[in-house]
Amino acid sequence: MSSSESPRKSLLWLVAVGFFMQTLDGTIINTALPAMASSLGASPLRMQSVVVAYALTMAMLIPASGWIADRFGTRRVFFAAIVLFVIGSVLCALSRGIGQLVAARVVQGMGGALLLPVGRLALLRTVPRAQFLAAMSFVAIPGLIGPLLGPTLGGWLVEYASWHWIFLINVPVGLAGCLATLRFMPDLRAAGLRPFDGVGYALLAFGMVAISLAIDGVSGLGLRGVGVLVLLVFGFAAITAYWLHAVRKPHPLFEPALFGIPTLSIGLLGNLFSRLGSGCMPFLIPLLLQVSMNYSPLRAGLMMLPIALAGMAMKRFATPLIVRHGYRRVLVVNTALVGLTMASFGLATPEQPMALQILQLLVFGAVNSLQFTAMNTITLKDLDGSMASSGNTLLSMVQMLAMSMGVAAASAVLGGYTEVFGSATPRATLHAFEATFASMGLVTLASALIFWHLPPEARAVQPAQPEVSGQG
Repeated sequence: MSSSESPRKSLLWLVAVGFFMQTLDGTIINTALPAMASSLGASPLRMQSVVVAYALTMAMLIPASGWIADRFGTRRVFFAAIVLFVIGSVLCALSRGIGQLVAARVVQGMGGALLLPVGRLALLRTVPRAQFLAAMSFVAIPGLIGPLLGPTLGGWLVEYASWHWIFLINVPVGLAGCLATLRFMPDLRAAGLRPFDGVGYALLAFGMVAISLAIDGVSGLGLRGVGVLVLLVFGFAAITAYWLHAVRKPHPLFEPALFGIPTLSIGLLGNLFSRLGSGCMPFLIPLLLQVSMNYSPLRAGLMMLPIALAGMAMKRFATPLIVRHGYRRVLVVNTALVGLTMASFGLATPEQPMALQILQLLVFGAVNSLQFTAMNTITLKDLDGSMASSGNTLLSMVQMLAMSMGVAAASAVLGGYTEVFGSATPRATLHAFEATFASMGLVTLASALIFWHLPPEARAVQPAQPEVSGQG
């Protein structure tokens, strides 16, 4: 191994570990929500803000991550990201109420939002172009391991220690990451830094937050009628104002020309609306198993393994399927299958045979994995070099936004059905969960219509790009 290859390999491992921290934390918390609710004196059905705060903060900061790294240097920003992530983790463990926990998750999300984009930027500028795809494939592996390990590890820690340890385990990993960053992360900056579109960023961030809070407010913040309507109006007005601003701005946050590429526009809309449904499943399934079926945290975590395993196994079949049938046919049919599989969880009962439950989880994991791979690659496949970075950032933002809105929407739906069926007994709560799964499945099913507008001739002509968002 040459002297230049050794630091490059160390950089790959550093970025991969940072990505692992981010993806692990996005899934480890779901199994622990009922225990956290009990400890903090809250309802387990009202814990969505803990998930939404993290995902929404990441969605807000991802568009600014590239400029921040160019302005302050990759080493300094990556180091600060790990420090923020560790501080947020410690604050989460020390929280004594839901408000404190949500605020701590915002701090944690600020660190998490910078880890992958800045690490990817460092690789882009140090790894030869011919080796970049292989490098990103290596970094993407922890993105698959995190969701595989997270729910089970979270359940084990809750059952045999306490929920606080799902955050405290980040501390030693983070400290090691800080030392490795100082040694292996190159301090790279842009040669010519263009002005940051602060006005556009403020409009876009405000719009995302307002719309997400409006959805979350239906169930989590106690907002009703006028409050939700006002937030929605302000949110959509801010998004509209951003678009008008971007058309006139010489260097906007996202070039309007991006949206003139049909595959990108359709891919982004499809990502947003299909993930509104499927993105809530890692949140809903552990809640269902623990609240309505009396599963222990560890057993609920183990039940999430089939989803992750099937998802990993499906990766190798995605490209051949798309090559043979084309993106439009695969996405229309598979989106419908994702929606129907989600709705099938509405048939779940404590008396359901374990084998049938596992089969249900395996099928959902497989079709959901194919969905993410196909959506991500069709969105980015027609972007040239000058637009690829901006398009990838926009896709990452939409993915995190859809996740936060999906959890908020599912919680609102679950809250509404809980008022209809009641929550006095596990059986009553089970009916609310069943109706929620059916409703969110229908939302995903309807999003299949978006992919019908893809060009029929669009097919995969190269290996599917690696999942680098943590959501695939």
